Amino acid sequence: MSGTLAGMANTSSRTLRLLSLLQTHRYWPGTELADRLGVSVRTLRRDVDRLRELGYPVDAHRGVDGGYQLAPGAALPPLVVDDEEAVALAVGLQAAAHGAVAGIQESSIRAFTKVVQVMPARLRRRVDALRAMTVPAFWGDGGGPTVEAAVLTTVAQACRDAERLRFGYTARDTQRTERHVEPYRLVSLGRRWYLVGYDLTRHDWRSFRLDRLHDPQGTGARFHPRQLPAEDAATFVRDGIENLAMPYRVDVLVQAPPAVVEQRLARWATVEYVDERSCRIVMTTDTLDWPVMALGSLGAEFEVLSPPELVDQLQEWSERFARATATAGPGAGAGGPTDGTGASG
Repeated sequence: MSGTLAGMANTSSRTLRLLSLLQTHRYWPGTELADRLGVSVRTLRRDVDRLRELGYPVDAHRGVDGGYQLAPGAALPPLVVDDEEAVALAVGLQAAAHGAVAGIQESSIRAFTKVVQVMPARLRRRVDALRAMTVPAFWGDGGGPTVEAAVLTTVAQACRDAERLRFGYTARDTQRTERHVEPYRLVSLGRRWYLVGYDLTRHDWRSFRLDRLHDPQGTGARFHPRQLPAEDAATFVRDGIENLAMPYRVDVLVQAPPAVVEQRLARWATVEYVDERSCRIVMTTDTLDWPVMALGSLGAEFEVLSPPELVDQLQEWSERFARATATAGPGAGAGGPTDGTGASG
């Protein structure tokens, strides 16, 4: 009896391995696929038939160069993913459910629920920790550096379990330090992840960018969470970023309704009401390229109050655009190419 059970287990494991291989390539020659599985071509055919019975549409190609490939099916059968892929899938669905992509929030929530329900308990604990310990904060859509899934889930579990962490951290000046922290919450801000925690070495609250955090290790030491000196973790991270030394403070008077300007720029700038047809925007930045693009996108007249460097930047951009339009030739974009004399060809 035990031999029969062992044989069934081996067959099931091999079937999952076959499905995983079929998902990695568009087409597998039969002999190569059998070699990868360590079985005969006849056994491979039986395993393929078993997959078809489970609802996976596997196409077979006959002949000397015959082989197999997984075809699109009428219904989506169960997917085979490894541990890290399962956690990554859940993290992606969670981000979508928070509104990162308009129009798919509800379907993302349903999919996230289904994925978590079928996860093994050990993976579900990792995902539940990440979900419970993350504070979403929507602020900009710019690209951001990547964070390893193992780092993300390790830190999330430490937040949930109130377990002290040790990790290496690379600061903005590239200096590498070792940190001993009481982790509090994760914050997803734009496309960056931050850990908010109490730094036991510096005796103060800090936020850490996870892409700069290395080799987090739980110490096994538990702690009683301290009172965060902010409304919530997302506010703490935002305030910290805004308080960083920025070389430019931009102050501009815009001839456009405040509601229109707020809709476009409120996430990156403070919009002050002047009257129904004009407003003032203030922002701090480490580069003037972004304010130039933002002001240009408004399609409205404006006056730069400060800094003078922004006026120089606008002048440089306007001269560049003028050169671009001059080299395009008369009539370009309004009636097709010209012969260089101003008349259409």
